[in-house]
Amino acid sequence: MTQRIWNFSAGPAVMPEAVLDEARENLLSLGSTGIGIMEHSHRGKAFLKVYEETEALCREIGGIPANYKVLFLQGGASLQFAMLPMNLLSKERTADYLITGAWAEKARDEAQRFGGVHAACSSEDANFSYIPGECAYSAQPAYVHFTSNNTIFGTQFRSEPTPPPGADLICDASSDIFSRPLDISKYGMIYAGAQKNLGPSGVTLVIMREDLIERGHKDLPAMLQYRTHAKNDSMYNTPPTFAIYMVGLVLKWIKGHGGLAGIAERNQRKAGKLYAYLEQSRLFKPTARTDSRSLMNVTFVTGNEELDAKFCSAATKAGFDGLKGHRSVGGMRASIYNAFPEAGIDALIEFLRQFEAQNA
Repeated sequence: MTQRIWNFSAGPAVMPEAVLDEARENLLSLGSTGIGIMEHSHRGKAFLKVYEETEALCREIGGIPANYKVLFLQGGASLQFAMLPMNLLSKERTADYLITGAWAEKARDEAQRFGGVHAACSSEDANFSYIPGECAYSAQPAYVHFTSNNTIFGTQFRSEPTPPPGADLICDASSDIFSRPLDISKYGMIYAGAQKNLGPSGVTLVIMREDLIERGHKDLPAMLQYRTHAKNDSMYNTPPTFAIYMVGLVLKWIKGHGGLAGIAERNQRKAGKLYAYLEQSRLFKPTARTDSRSLMNVTFVTGNEELDAKFCSAATKAGFDGLKGHRSVGGMRASIYNAFPEAGIDALIEFLRQFEAQNA
């Protein structure tokens, strides 16, 4: 087998090797069924068992209350940008959006098609390098939406914002879902594309309170109503069976690493090492403000675009993939989601030291 390299991709991203090994064993035959996991009918007993175990693990690990539905949908977080306001917003109401990056902007832009939108805060003035400390909410918003981790700009909410009384809190948690403990009861809905912390691309996790599901408009196409998927256990149409299976394996891996508390400690340690090096470096500097830095996506620059390009080229040759930063920020970005191994952090820091010694 080709030797695996350090994968710092922002997504689809690194997955636990133990999960990949188990999946490989079940590609030809899921257990003793004689049929591979990707070949099983979504109505058959073998896959239904996989589905039920995956949902149960999701509820256990996330501490999801009984009055919330766990849905496995398609279309990524990008479809949720539209599906959410399509269900819960109207021309007579206003939804509040916290604008902290490109994905928050995309979510806001989609919502504008269906009703009023108010920017409760924005960090655009500093190229989204920080999380605003205060919000100015509108009067009686239909809901309040925020993006918990900003993949491109390397910022992350330390804790969820507090919406005004009567407003439901909605979160796009695509790049930090299940990376730390969270109180689901504070949210009306959380959604996340799986391809960063939960599994492969192709499935979107939606955790939504039941009364909010029923509040959705009923004059929408069936596939665009949350109630349709809630009533059919995410199987109104053929679900992404392999992706759901992989999410189940990743959830087992998270449970085996101490659940969300254990994963949070692991993530703090990994990011802490990298930020500590960058803080003392004579060459590399983080781009995000200290109190807003992400534990998932560490963005940094040298201050010289040619030197940044030289570093990225040298890193690729040395076996570090995906370190080039997004064009909106430039420089470098190390995406170190749940499954990224600590040994990879140590290897990157050593490479940074060597490059700095030769180029500072």
